[in-house]
Amino acid sequence: MDYSYALTPPLAWLVAGLLKFAINSVKAGQPAFGLIGYGGLPSNHSAIVSSTAALIAFKEGIGHPAFGVALTLAFIVMLDANSLRRQVGKHAAVINQLAAGKADMEPLRERMGHTRVEIGAGVLVGIAVAAVMSGALT
Repeated sequence: MDYSYALTPPLAWLVAGLLKFAINSVKAGQPAFGLIGYGGLPSNHSAIVSSTAALIAFKEGIGHPAFGVALTLAFIVMLDANSLRRQVGKHAAVINQLAAGKADMEPLRERMGHTRVEIGAGVLVGIAVAAVMSGALT
């Protein structure tokens, strides 16, 4: 039984998350546990969906119907990260400014979406993990 289809997306998520933690920690000059989550470089979501599409491409070929489905899902996730979730983060920033000093309101998370560079980095991580998992590098 081939478990690579079940293992590759979580491994891509883990690799992207560790890279994001390392990058944010270097930028902050200390362990950046508070910056784990949505937003940042590389995009975990993009790494997950691109690893799935890339694994199918490596193992089954780009002519396989599953590749088309995976690619469609990947584009939906990446467009959402770049548009809707970024707008949600911008709204949160404005709401936090308006609510500054209100003791009864917790600040909203502002880092929600991704830039195209962050998404691109996630795609590269996903493809690299899929290449390793598929044996394409051997």
